[in-house]
Amino acid sequence: MQRNLAAGIAALLLISSATTFAGQKKRAEDTMVTMGSVAMDIPVEMVKRMSALTNYLALNTGLNIRFRPSPNLGSAVDDIGTEQTQIAYLTPVAYIDAQKKYGVIPLVAPTTNGKPTFSLVIATKAGSAIHYPADLKGKRFAFGDEKALLQKAAVASMGLGTTDFSQFAYLKHYDNIAKAVLAGDFEGGILKDSTADDFKDKGIVVIGSTPALPSYVFAVHPSMPVSMRNKLRDAFLSLKKDTPVGAVTLDAFDSSYDGFVVIQDNAYDSVRKLIQPFQK
Repeated sequence: MQRNLAAGIAALLLISSATTFAGQKKRAEDTMVTMGSVAMDIPVEMVKRMSALTNYLALNTGLNIRFRPSPNLGSAVDDIGTEQTQIAYLTPVAYIDAQKKYGVIPLVAPTTNGKPTFSLVIATKAGSAIHYPADLKGKRFAFGDEKALLQKAAVASMGLGTTDFSQFAYLKHYDNIAKAVLAGDFEGGILKDSTADDFKDKGIVVIGSTPALPSYVFAVHPSMPVSMRNKLRDAFLSLKKDTPVGAVTLDAFDSSYDGFVVIQDNAYDSVRKLIQPFQK
């Protein structure tokens, strides 16, 4: 229902801005911005999740913004590096990779309870005999993207390695992991804390967690003009969950988020240190 409401608001935003965009057609063509994202879901669902946000940003910047889904973490990094996208929503590791390879610039990070942080957790199914991370030794475990080094680092920080599991697999998206654990296909899996919260009522139980980690980030290609970068930054910063439009836009994107803050590259130094042993 929330996503349907978000789609309705997005449609109203588009209608209200149609005259303005029509009168500035040439300018819009000159200011096309393609937004990318790591794959948090299948492409069709990602388009739904991002549509309200891209519409909001277009209305508040005067830029012609479209969304281009990426199938995986590596593709999202290369898309922004080769300017197939000019701005992208990236995991901490994807951002670190894109910054190292292509010099992308961090713009803003989403906040949860006012803070630009999140945690990775180890989860299992309620009612199982597994109560601590160590109980997963010899059991089946689910990861997300194979290139998501932070997931392996998080599991290692809780005393487990891939060799401890009888079987492990990469299921791409956190929702897939939660569903597979609930179905009994795996005894445990790595989840983002907000995903664990979403599946709590369905039987997901958290048995281990990392400390607070720097949040996902919207980063831009270094060739983006500063004036355009500033327009996008200001539009993000004006998006607050305590406003009607902000609430439906953020709920469609990620219900755990309540706004955005400016973030600097050094915020991700802790993640660089955490994943260093897992880099080839």
